[in-house]
Amino acid sequence: MSLTAFFRDKAKKPENQKIVVSNRFQENGKPIPWEIRAITEDEDAKIKSDCTTVSVFKGRQTTKFDSQKYTNKLIAACVLFPDLRDAELQKSYGVTSDDALVKAMLISGEHANLLQAVNEINGFNAERVDDTKEEAKNS
Repeated sequence: MSLTAFFRDKAKKPENQKIVVSNRFQENGKPIPWEIRAITEDEDAKIKSDCTTVSVFKGRQTTKFDSQKYTNKLIAACVLFPDLRDAELQKSYGVTSDDALVKAMLISGEHANLLQAVNEINGFNAERVDDTKEEAKNS
């Protein structure tokens, strides 16, 4: 094995994926697929930081992480189409941010399905991790 396989120019870049999130959004009688992308660890760290608050009360520091806010910001960062930053689209749902639009546009099951796809494109797939561990053991 060679370390050059780990060099940046050798690493495969994650491909964007198109998925049907909902049958409610149609064009010419067919569901319109959404396009999602993987984000970098730096982007994810920024989102996590935006969703974390630190407060001090009576000399004690507490940290609170808003997981629901994180989920919506993560989804918004990964969705390329539809453009969740589009002001006209946001206005049609009565919101002013891409993460608020995710919540407003989707019903619960659609949101869960989109989150699952976002997790998978970002490498959070338990089955794949288990398969990879098995492959590594057999190498």
